Amino acid sequence: MVEKTFAILKPETVARGLVGEVLRRIEQEGFRICAAKLVKATEKQAEKLYEMHVGKPFYKELLSHITSGPIFVMVVEGESAVQRLRALVGATNPAEAEKGTIRGDYGLTVTKNAIHAADSQENARRETAIFFAPEEILDL
Repeated sequence: MVEKTFAILKPETVARGLVGEVLRRIEQEGFRICAAKLVKATEKQAEKLYEMHVGKPFYKELLSHITSGPIFVMVVEGESAVQRLRALVGATNPAEAEKGTIRGDYGLTVTKNAIHAADSQENARRETAIFFAPEEILDL
């Protein structure tokens, strides 16, 4: 089933000049980019993005990191997009992520792990709405 999902190339990925390489990998896997932009997340956007982690020991670190520099946000479309993109992204901890996955090849730490990808259709819709107006998302 064709579906849309949401992803963020994190500040360290943008700073290291890896946006093009990560996008290449995503497109080579058959995903189509429906919306994309380079932004600096606001504190409010970061709080909405990570609201499920409020009260956890790493919450403030997540907020600080995602607002520390430009991020590249995108909506991609493809067959079973959530599941397939998560497989391409790899495990949260880059030390545990398989080589050949985005995090396995480019992640630095658990927080600076190169990319965020929505873990469900519900979260993909919620996260997309934080950064995109509906008219910014193309139907391909």
